[in-house]
Parts: sequence; C-alpha cells; structure tokens
Amino acid sequence: MQNRFVLISGCSGGGKSTLLAELSARGYPVVEEPGRRIIADQRASGGTALPWVDAAAFLRRAIDVAVNDMTAARAQSGWVFFDRGLIDAASALEALTGEPVLHPTCSVHRYHRCVFMTPPWPEIYVTDSERRHGFEAATAEHRRLMETLPALGYDVIHLPKTSPAERAHFVLATLSGGVLPKA
Repeated sequence: MQNRFVLISGCSGGGKSTLLAELSARGYPVVEEPGRRIIADQRASGGTALPWVDAAAFLRRAIDVAVNDMTAARAQSGWVFFDRGLIDAASALEALTGEPVLHPTCSVHRYHRCVFMTPPWPEIYVTDSERRHGFEAATAEHRRLMETLPALGYDVIHLPKTSPAERAHFVLATLSGGVLPKA
C-alpha cells in the first residue's frame, strides 16, 4: 500500500471532524486535529500558544504535534486519517511569518498523494470557543491550501457536500480505486 496516511484538510467548519468521526466509527484509525488539542492544553496550563494570542507559537507547536502524530501513526495498520496536519500548520506559519518552513518540512514528512479537501460550506459553518475566526478567514485558509497542496505535489480531491456517511464512502472508494475496502 502506497503511503497510507490520508490528510483531510480544507475550509474550517467544512465537516472534517464529522467525516473523521464517521471513518473512526467504521474502524479506521484517525488522528485528531493538532490545533484543537493544543488549544485545550494551552487553556488547561494557562499557556499563550493560542491562535488569537500568539499565532506563530501556536503554529510552531502544531508543526511539532503533526510530526509526532505521523511518527506515532506508523504503529497503526492500514489507512490512517488525519484531521488537518503538518501542511496546514506549515502553510499557515509561512504565510504569517514568511519563514521558509513549508518545503523543507513537508518534503520529508509526506501524506498519501490524494488529499481530501472540505469546501467552504456556509450552511454548516459555525464558530465555537476554539474556532473564533469567521467564514471569510476560513475561505481564505481554503484558498491558501488550494495553492499549497498542488505545489507540494498532492492531488487535491474535493469532498462533495453530502452526508458524513456518503463522504466516508467517497473517500474510501477513491482510495481503493473505486472498490470499497473493508475497515
């Protein structure tokens, strides 16, 4: 099996976490979004590596977490699905600071060539205590990733605006060349 680490990326609030919950319910290992874990940790410890306090520190930490997630996922067998990951954090840090982290970091640590993107979907977009940015910022993030991923050699596959079950079927069928594998 070619690289079995599958990145689910795209617009904030586009249904990534819901899709990953569906894949997990089907027995596939999933890796939670680094950003949400970092926010929970920083809030619990009184830290300042939060996107609305110190975005650069937050993104550097997200890069470290994503690399560690990829290392830990090697122990899993079969497809492993990532809710965001290294490319999302490195792309955002480079856009924010101009630091050239994207190509050196993301060239060494690779996901499966197919990256599944959630499109901007205003009908399901919501903010919460961890997602404080608005829909405009989410769509700008989506545009940045749509430029970044092909430049890194990934095939971007747009997820349809359908139910989580239909999206999971679409992902699994795409990865298996149209023949749906078992979990």
